[in-house]
Amino acid sequence: MLSCKEATELVSKSMDTQLPWRERLALRLHLALCGMCRKYRMQLRMMQKVIQKSSAEDWLPPVHLSEEAKQRILNHFKSER
Repeated sequence: MLSCKEATELVSKSMDTQLPWRERLALRLHLALCGMCRKYRMQLRMMQKVIQKSSAEDWLPPVHLSEEAKQRILNHFKSER
């Protein structure tokens, strides 16, 4: 039987890749018995959905540059070529 620490690590890993069948089975058994780990998995899934639905503009503050600053940046990139 998995510990909660092992189960939460597998829950996290399963968000990125498919687990081998033995790990999937062990995790399913643990989740069937452990409400706290089920809640952890549910919270991770909710966070993943929120992040997927949002865009970079939602997370980054707006940037306002003067025309002079924009020109300096463009000139810098042109000189790098």
